[in-house]
Amino acid sequence: MRDISRRRFFYFGAASSALAAGCATQATGPLGQAEKSVTAFDGEASFSHGVAAGDATSDAVILWSRISPIADNGPIQGMVFISTEASDIENLSQLEKGSLTTLPTQRSVVFSTNKDRDYTIKIDVKALKPATQYYYAFAVETVSGVVVSPMGRAKTLPKTGTAPFKAAVVSCSNFPFGFFNVYDAIAKRDDVDAVIHLGDYLYEYGSDGYGSEVGAKIGRIVEPAHEIISLDDYRKRHAQYKADENLQKAHARAVWYCSWDDHESANDSYRTGAQNHQEETEGPWSTRKTQAIQAYLEWMPVRDPDAGKALGSIYRGFDIGDLASLFMLESRLLARSIPLSFGDAMAVPEDQRMAKVQEIIAETMNPERSMLGDVQENWLAAEFKRSVSEGKKWQVLGNQVIMAKVKTPNVAAVLSDEQKKAIYAKAPYAEQYIEFSKFGLTWNMDAWDGYVAARERLYASAKSANARLVTLTGDTHTAWANDLHDKDGELRGVEFGCTSVTSAGLGDIMPIPQINALMEEKNDEVRFFDAFGRGYTMLSLSKDAVDAEFVKVSDVYTPEYTVETVKSMRSTAQDSSMSKLTSL
Repeated sequence: MRDISRRRFFYFGAASSALAAGCATQATGPLGQAEKSVTAFDGEASFSHGVAAGDATSDAVILWSRISPIADNGPIQGMVFISTEASDIENLSQLEKGSLTTLPTQRSVVFSTNKDRDYTIKIDVKALKPATQYYYAFAVETVSGVVVSPMGRAKTLPKTGTAPFKAAVVSCSNFPFGFFNVYDAIAKRDDVDAVIHLGDYLYEYGSDGYGSEVGAKIGRIVEPAHEIISLDDYRKRHAQYKADENLQKAHARAVWYCSWDDHESANDSYRTGAQNHQEETEGPWSTRKTQAIQAYLEWMPVRDPDAGKALGSIYRGFDIGDLASLFMLESRLLARSIPLSFGDAMAVPEDQRMAKVQEIIAETMNPERSMLGDVQENWLAAEFKRSVSEGKKWQVLGNQVIMAKVKTPNVAAVLSDEQKKAIYAKAPYAEQYIEFSKFGLTWNMDAWDGYVAARERLYASAKSANARLVTLTGDTHTAWANDLHDKDGELRGVEFGCTSVTSAGLGDIMPIPQINALMEEKNDEVRFFDAFGRGYTMLSLSKDAVDAEFVKVSDVYTPEYTVETVKSMRSTAQDSSMSKLTSL
C-alpha cells in the first residue's frame, strides 16, 4: 500500500494533543495515549455491523462501529483512520499482519472496547475542518492478520455561510414489516448531506407481535424471539438491525442525527411507564428504561449526555453555518406525562361516555402536562434566541410526534356497510376508530394534541425569539405537510411529517380510499396528507426557502423496488417570519 503517513491523515499529527486532551470515547480505555502501538487481539473478529457516523459539528464527529469476536477473549484494541481521500481508507485493506502493532498513534486514534459495552466503539473525533467530506474505517489486529471495517463517509457542518443543506428524514423502521429498501434508496443518492432519524429505529415486540405475520412470510423474524426487556435483549435487537445490509449502507453513506421515540424502549412510553410494559411480570419500568437507554447509547452514533445530566438527556443542538440550527428533542423518557386516550371513555356506561370525553379533552389543556419538561423547554427557548440573534435563517426541530392540531374526519359517513365490513375483517379494532370519527375528536392523543399547554409554551418561545420554525416529525407512518398556528391563530411555523421505513400506515391497516382528502378537508393546518406507502422526506434548506420532497418506494415486501417523488412543498423566508406552505 502507499505510505499513508505522508498522506491526508493530517489531523492525527497536528491535532493529536487535542484528541488526547478533549476527545471523549465511550469505548473502555483512554483515547490517544502516548503508546506507540496497539496490542494484537488473541482471537478472530469481524466488523459485522458496519460503521456509522453521527452528530457532526463544524469540527467534530462521532464515529461508531462494533467488533464481533468469535469468542469472548477480553478487551480488544484497534485503530480508527480518517482522511479526506477515499483512496487512503480503501488502501487500509492492504495492511499486512503485524502492522497495527507498529503504527504510531499520531497516524491514528487508538480505541479499546470489551464485553461491558458489548464490544461497541464510539469515538468523538475532534479538530476537524468545517464543511469537509471525510472517509473513515476501523481496524483491529487479530491472530489471522489485520481486519478492516467497511469504509464510511462523514461530512462536517459548515461554520459560516448559507450554502444549501439536504437531509433525508426517516422514522419507524420495523424489521419484520419489510425490507429496508428506503435505507437502500437513500444510500444510492449522491446529494445527501445527512440523515435525520426521528425515532422508532427499532421495535421491542417479539416474534408474535406487531408485524410478525409479514415477517414470517418474507423471512424477517426478530431476534431474540421474545419481547425485549433486559439489557441483553436490547443489545441483541440492536445487533440484528445493524446487521441489515441496507441499513449499513445508509449509515456508511452520511452522518446521522438521531433521537429515540417510544419503541426503542416500549410502545407509548413516558417518564414513569409505558403502554407496553407490565411491572407485575416485566419488573420495574425504571430498570427497563435505563437498560434500553444504555443499549441505545452503546449502539447508536450519538453523543452521550454531558456529565451531571440525566441519562436520557439526549436533546442537543447543531448549527449548520449561518443557514440553520437543528435541535434534536427528547420527548419520551425524561419528562413526558402519561398519554391520554379516548379509549378510557369506552370503560364507562354509554350514557356517560361523552361526559368522559369532555373530561379527557379538558385534561389536555392542563399546564402541568409535560412533553419536554422544564429543563428542556428552557434550553430550547434559550437556543431559539441564540440561533436567531446569530442570524441563522431557520430553526429546525427533530421532533417525534405530530405537532399540528388534527381532528379525526368523519370516515363513517363516506363508507358503505360493505366497505366497513371489509375493513373490520382486516382490522377489527378499526370499528371503534370509524364509529368515533363521527364526533370529530382529536386524532392522536399521544401527539402534541394531548399536551396543548406544552405546545403553546413552545410556540411562545418561538414567537419570542422570532424563530422561523421548521418541525420534522415521525411516528405516524404517514406523510404530512402542516402549517402550525398558535392559540391566537398566528402562523408559528411549518411541519413535515415523514412516513415510515417499513411500519404499516393508516392506509394499510384501514384502507379507506377517501382518507387523504378527508383529512385535508377536515383540518385547516393539514396541507398534505398521505396515509399510503413507505418512504422518506428529503428536506432541502436554503437561505430563501425550505422544501420537502415526499419520496416513496414501491415495495418493502421484496428487495426489488422503484422510487417516486409524490409531492413537494415549500415555505419561504420573509423579513422576520415565513410563509404558509405551498405546493411545488
